[in-house]
Amino acid sequence: MQKGLFLTVEGVDGAGKSSHIAWLQEAIQQLGYEVVVTREPGGTVLGEKLRELLLHEPMHLKTEALLMFAARNEHLQQVILPALSAGKWVLCDRFSDASYAYQGGGRQLGGVAIEQLEQWVHPSMQPDRTWLFDLPLEVARERLERTRDLDRFEKEQSDFFERTRAAYLHRAANDSQRFCVIDSSQSIEQIRLELEADLQHLHQASRK
Repeated sequence: MQKGLFLTVEGVDGAGKSSHIAWLQEAIQQLGYEVVVTREPGGTVLGEKLRELLLHEPMHLKTEALLMFAARNEHLQQVILPALSAGKWVLCDRFSDASYAYQGGGRQLGGVAIEQLEQWVHPSMQPDRTWLFDLPLEVARERLERTRDLDRFEKEQSDFFERTRAAYLHRAANDSQRFCVIDSSQSIEQIRLELEADLQHLHQASRK
């Protein structure tokens, strides 16, 4: 059986990525694939409990990074790897790029510590495609503050999100084959045209 594809969506809070996940799921299904939609932190019973702690409880930075990867390991073992082995496509809202961006960049832990955790938890695995939704931070903040109550990450100051966004763009620049950067200030229709074209490319490549 052909291994499935691992697809992730990334971006700073308020970038609009979550608005497209249900659409992406349907588009992938229309291509004839079974798709598992999941999220990080979370995705498992234990992961969702850790998510609540991570989003709402104050903690030391190293504790935060370790809990992120603890939830990720459970997620990989229980959900992501079994689904991929069964030939399903996995669509995940955030993965390790978020740790590089938020803990490594935003919290200024640096990339070395994140890389060490990544090498321990998933040394040879990266997403097949990462869609990075990007837009000016003032627009992201405006969108975010009018849609919901904020968690402890979303309540951070502008300089935190500047560093987070810069870390994301640095990751994308260094791995342009994997990343597809989406200008999230465009209309929803234009964004989905770009996503549809990229999905068709992934579909054709997976058939070879």
